Amino acid sequence: MRTFPAAFGLTSGQTEQVVRLAGMAPSLHNSQPWRFRILPHLIELHADPKRHLPVADPEDRELRLACGAALFNLRLALEQAGIRPVVTLLPRLAAATTLAEVRSGGQADQRPENLRCYEAITERHSHRQPFRNIPVSAADRHLLMRAAHEEQAWLHVVQPGEQGTLEGLVHRAHRAQMADARFRTEMAAWTGRTDDTTEGVPVSAAGPKPEPKDQWVHRDFTAGHTERSPGTEFESHPLLVVLCTRHSGREADLQAGQALQRLWLTTTAQGLVASMISEVVEVPETREELQRMLGGNVVPRALLRIGHGAPSVPSPRRNVGDMLVDDVSGAFES
Repeated sequence: MRTFPAAFGLTSGQTEQVVRLAGMAPSLHNSQPWRFRILPHLIELHADPKRHLPVADPEDRELRLACGAALFNLRLALEQAGIRPVVTLLPRLAAATTLAEVRSGGQADQRPENLRCYEAITERHSHRQPFRNIPVSAADRHLLMRAAHEEQAWLHVVQPGEQGTLEGLVHRAHRAQMADARFRTEMAAWTGRTDDTTEGVPVSAAGPKPEPKDQWVHRDFTAGHTERSPGTEFESHPLLVVLCTRHSGREADLQAGQALQRLWLTTTAQGLVASMISEVVEVPETREELQRMLGGNVVPRALLRIGHGAPSVPSPRRNVGDMLVDDVSGAFES
């Protein structure tokens, strides 16, 4: 078996663990669209075009968001290994798939909030089950807002008077996607799996089958393999937050992904759970209307529901060796 490559003077095992943790980031349909190139003094983050979702994500916005989240995990893991990561987004003269280069800036500073996020990496996952009817405290809300700001993003907490408008946008986006046969086919390829898999959303992590009475649309990841248990009810008033950036574009997508992951890991560290309601930002028309609802000066990146929940099953992860790329000149030819 091939020895795992090493970087920054770390052992092969330490480097493997860094990459493994980087790959525990969230992604649309759990597509895990990232790969890493390990060199002695450099780690490159690459997009994996083979995991591109052409219908749900034609412009790769969600792909870059996911890769940004993986980059944040990579930063945390390197810090805890004693390396201060220095990140270059979209480096010039790099391969077309290169989204970031990470170098060593010397010995890392051990920040308590980063340690808490690091420890939450293996616990964080999408919680597709109903939440308990326990409100998120004002102190926790403030902490989540600070986490987004730390990564140059802004967190809008949806107010009661905005929920009706937002609910309408979410339902419209959901109907638009489900009316597209191509979208349904693409989603079916990644969800509802009952076999042993390392990608996509299996039935075990799918959550309850949605019903028309649900106030907030939850995608049906069950593919018809399970029925909803009697009495299962989703909460009617979850904490809803919209993660926003000031700018759009490829670099802003990556920055937003790092903010999303710091926000989600902070959520997990506080004993809370979260899931994405991503339809509204995937459909251009509803994304633009959401932007106008927020005042027009920010770019909405992700809508999350956050609350208190019982333990649930995480989605699977790819083998760490499958996330490596050696030769960027030919590794991504389709």
